[in-house]
Parts: sequence; C-alpha cells; structure tokens
Amino acid sequence: MRRETVTRSLRGQLLRSLVITWLVTGIFASGLAFWIAYAEAEDYQDDTLRQIGALVNTAFLHRARTPGFPIDPQIDLETRILVAELPEPSLPWLSVSLSPGFQTVHGPDGDWRVFVRLVANGKIAVAQVTDARNDLATHSALLTLTPLLALMMLMVWLGGRRVQRELEGLTRLANEVDRRTPEQLTELPENGIPTEILPFARSINQLLSRVATLLEQQRRFIAEAAHELRSPLTALRLQVQNLELHTPKVMEERVRALSEGINRTCLLGEQLLSHASIPAAQMDRCSFSCFALAREVIVDVLPLAELRQMDLGLDCPDEALIMTSDPRWLRLILRNGLDNALRYSPPGTGVTLRVVREEAQIIWSITDEGPGIPEEELERVFNPFYRRLGSGVSGSGLGLSIARDVACRLGGEVFLENVTGMQGLIFRYRAPLATPES
Repeated sequence: MRRETVTRSLRGQLLRSLVITWLVTGIFASGLAFWIAYAEAEDYQDDTLRQIGALVNTAFLHRARTPGFPIDPQIDLETRILVAELPEPSLPWLSVSLSPGFQTVHGPDGDWRVFVRLVANGKIAVAQVTDARNDLATHSALLTLTPLLALMMLMVWLGGRRVQRELEGLTRLANEVDRRTPEQLTELPENGIPTEILPFARSINQLLSRVATLLEQQRRFIAEAAHELRSPLTALRLQVQNLELHTPKVMEERVRALSEGINRTCLLGEQLLSHASIPAAQMDRCSFSCFALAREVIVDVLPLAELRQMDLGLDCPDEALIMTSDPRWLRLILRNGLDNALRYSPPGTGVTLRVVREEAQIIWSITDEGPGIPEEELERVFNPFYRRLGSGVSGSGLGLSIARDVACRLGGEVFLENVTGMQGLIFRYRAPLATPES
C-alpha cells in the first residue's frame, strides 16, 4: 500500500507562529494600553473638575463681597460640566450634605461625577455626566490604539517579507538541484545557506560525492570490461572468417553459428561501451543539415537492408532544414532505431526514415512494417537487457535503452507507438531545434 505523503510548509509554519505571537502580544499590549489610557483620561477629567472648582472658588468669594450679585448654576453644554453653589434649590439632587471631594451622584441624564469643595460661605459643586466622561475617555483610549494596530499590521507585513527573504536561499538551492542533470554530481554551493540548513546541505554534498564515486567505478568497470572483450572477440572473428574459407561443407553450419555468436558478443561489447560512455560524454553541439545526417545514417545501415532484401526509404520534405545538436549522438539514436526496425521486420518489407519540423521541434520517425509491440510493453522495451520473448531475433536488449539515455542528454525524448489500423511500429525522437546546454 502506498503511503500518503504529508508535506508541511516551513514558511507557512513560521508565518503562522509569528502572526499568532504578534496577535497575542498585540492584544495584550493593546488592552493594557487601552486600560492605562482610559484611566489617565479619567484622572485628567477629575483634575479638570478640581481646577474648575478652584477657579470658581475665587469667583464665588468675589461675588460674595458684591451685594445683590446672584449666583446661578452654569452648565457647559459641550462638555456637560455643571458649576453650582450649594445649597441650590433648582438642583435638589445636589445635597448640601455632600462631603468634600469626588463622589458619584445620581441625577438627571444618569450618574454624575461630582467634585465638592468648601468655601467660606458654603460649598461649591462641579459636576459632569458620567456617560460623557466615559465617551471622552474611551475616545482618547481608542486614539492610543491606532498606532498600535498600524504597528501590528506593519510587523506582519515586514515579518512575512523577512521570512520570504530568508527562505529564498532554500528556494535557490532547490532550483539549483532541479536544474542539474543526473551526471552533474558536483557539490552544492554553501554560500548564502542559513546556518541551520548548512548541515543538511553538507550531508547532501557528501551523498553526491559517494554517488559520483560509485557511478565512476561502475562506468570504469563496464568500459574496461568492454574494452578487454573487444580485442579477443575481434581476433576470434577474424579467425572464424579465415576458418570459413577452409572448412568442409559439413562444418559450415557450425562455423556459421559460431560466427554469429561472436558477432553478437562483439555488438554487445560495443553497446556496453556506448552505454558506459553516455553519462560522461561531452556534447559537442553544432548546426547541421537534417537531410544530410539522415542520408548518412541511411548509408550506414544500407548493407543490413540489402541483406534482408528490405526497402529502405528517406522522407525529408524540407531538405534545407537545420537543427542544432550533437550529430554524433543523434546518429547513434537513429542507427539504433533503424537497426531494430530492420531486424524485427519481415524480409521484403519497407522501413522509412522521416524528418519533419513541427513548430520549434524536429520530429525524427522510423516506421516499419513489422508485427509491432503490445501496448503494455511499449515502455518496458526501453529497460536495459529487456527482450521480448518469441521475437526470434538475436540481440542484447540495450539498443533502445541507449537511444533513450542519449535522447535525454540531448534534451529530447524517444518513444514508440504502433501504427494505427495496420501492422507496424513507429520509433519517434522529438527534439528542439536548438538543444540546451547540459
């Protein structure tokens, strides 16, 4: 059973943690600031009532020395501050028995905050409606929250930008790894990597170094083995050819079987050598004529086509078509495709190499009239050493694998498809007009 992959965003986690921390801290700080500002606004309004009481005290003493000057209660309509000398008949809710200082008295329009001060001939009361005081205090406290809220929003924005900027190093590192081909196993750069991620990057570099060493050992072993096999097999082939000239007819069949076995072994050695050299090979890209290259490949495989009495054709509508790639490796792809088509198609049938341009791509296709391949095996035949049972054709099973590996190095792709409505198989290589540098 396939396990589900659970992924987590480091940037998302950091942002969530920071935002939650800032929100909790901001709410606490805002509440504390609101409470302090509200209390200070209340104290300020009490001080205002106290100062008004002190000023009115002097005025009352002056009026007391002026005969016939009445003292009427005055109310500031804007701030709803009431000033009166006790006792005041029109204000029965302000009792003359109120003690000096601050107190809350129920009167018209609700509760009032009253400051009472003793004077020479009585008491002076300075009062303000509690609702008005609360509105003023709340308004003042809310004004103190505005910069805090703006600061919180600014912190969230700056924090997000900062987290994104710090994680750009990881994004660049991931892009660097994605851009690499399987053969690029050099160490990752450590510049600009956060200290916390540096041990992980160094572990990746150590793994890349071990993989590069292992691949180099495998390539060296295959190359050396193929090279060591080439010389004795070539000598054996020459000896068999000489033996065929002096062999009685009764032994010709056995000598022919021996010769075919040696030829297959030689081909396997060559293919192993090619397979081993693909990853380390340099791609020498240049511009060349598609028609000229196709004609050269046709000439290379023409002896095999004549031997099997097959019709080998070339279809290139645009003989002036130019592409940029490595012609040496492209020739290897096409030769492997043509070799398979000629070997697996019945004698006397036809094989056609066609090259056309489709937008910014070049399509090379090799069409044969063979039995085709079952749909479920169209991908499996690209596996190294895989050969279909019952085909009756000798081979190593490396040709298509080599073709696909080379195609990947050149920036293209190789695939097979059966001819629709009739027998036959199409080998296609799709490549850009100009292959990118690896």
